[in-house]
Amino acid sequence: MPPMHAWLDDLNIPYKTNEPLAPLTWYKVGGAAQVLAEPSSVQQLTALASQCHTADVPTRVLGLGANLLVADQGVDGVVVRLSDPAFRQVRIEGTTVVAGGGFELAKLVLTTARAGLAGLECLAGIPASVGGAIRMNAGGVFGDIGQAVKRVMVADATGQVYYRDRDDLEFSYRRTNIVARYILSVQFDLSPDDPKALIRRVKEIFLYKKNTQPLREGSAGCAFKNPDQPDPQGRRLSAGQWIDKASLKNFAIGGARVSDRHANFIITDRGCTAGDVITLINHVQKTVADRFGVALEREVVEWP
Repeated sequence: MPPMHAWLDDLNIPYKTNEPLAPLTWYKVGGAAQVLAEPSSVQQLTALASQCHTADVPTRVLGLGANLLVADQGVDGVVVRLSDPAFRQVRIEGTTVVAGGGFELAKLVLTTARAGLAGLECLAGIPASVGGAIRMNAGGVFGDIGQAVKRVMVADATGQVYYRDRDDLEFSYRRTNIVARYILSVQFDLSPDDPKALIRRVKEIFLYKKNTQPLREGSAGCAFKNPDQPDPQGRRLSAGQWIDKASLKNFAIGGARVSDRHANFIITDRGCTAGDVITLINHVQKTVADRFGVALEREVVEWP
């Protein structure tokens, strides 16, 4: 097998070596990708996936980087970013909307609201690409993305492209049964509504999140999933409420600290490292488990 750069050149796919990933994530920490590739078509992507599979080169997909923590030492293999316009298109036909996997979720929410199509306004204020949002069934107290999905176009690690239809899809809290490596496009089934009312709803939800979450600070969204375990009074508390009960708001390790506005957000201050964030996450999990017997599951994805 020729060296990786040789067959990457043969595939004619734009790529960079030893490319820093910190600027492409919301935490703004972590190391570099051995290779960052940005294919310009589905055909280039499938050829890249097939070649990486044949050469046993690990691949990862980078969306908006909003729930991602890259280790300080970086990652080996190829990181694929669907940043080309080929993966950032949106098409509206009646009440059907098709969005590329690389399209930004916030833009999709506004686009559909302005078009008078309801079903995605509940996702206002959630930072993600469309593909990333599908992967984790992004959502919150106002609803999740899975409820509006009709069909998903995917490609597996070998480069095979296929579709997953609604009756074959399962969405639950921060999970979906899609295991394919690449989410290429998503078809949504929305319903007609008044555009002005939808825009008002989007603004209301965004303002609610702005007032309760540290949206302007270095963070990757919620660090932990909400646990199922109730408190002694039988109440279901959120992860943030458990962390707050443990008196961990504003607790810091190195350049990483628990937000004083929303305890389920970890903020990265100047000089922070990925190691600081991981150490703080571990400390929060251990403290909550030791004090309350509650196991907090991480929502943030860690590379490698």
